Amino acid sequence: MSLLNTKVINGKLKKMNEWKFKNNAISRSFDFSTYMSGISYVQTLALLAEKENHHPNITIGWCRINIEFTSHDLGGVTEKCIYMAILATKLFEEQKSE
Repeated sequence: MSLLNTKVINGKLKKMNEWKFKNNAISRSFDFSTYMSGISYVQTLALLAEKENHHPNITIGWCRINIEFTSHDLGGVTEKCIYMAILATKLFEEQKSE
């Protein structure tokens, strides 16, 4: 897998609500109604990340989870980062509707 250039990354992010490209990573914050619903999200995302072997940097705050994807091996954003960001967003939307 190879790194995506900035133009490609920004093009893909135009279709992805709230994801931003900065410091060789894509990131987004997700807000939750309770602290524990955020923790539940992180646990499920961690299982997906383990299955896909592509692990985000996660920051847990009060009712807010910050997710950042980058290729730790390559030092930038790959197609797998984009794919995982899409999965993270879908997971958030599914949990929000429950």
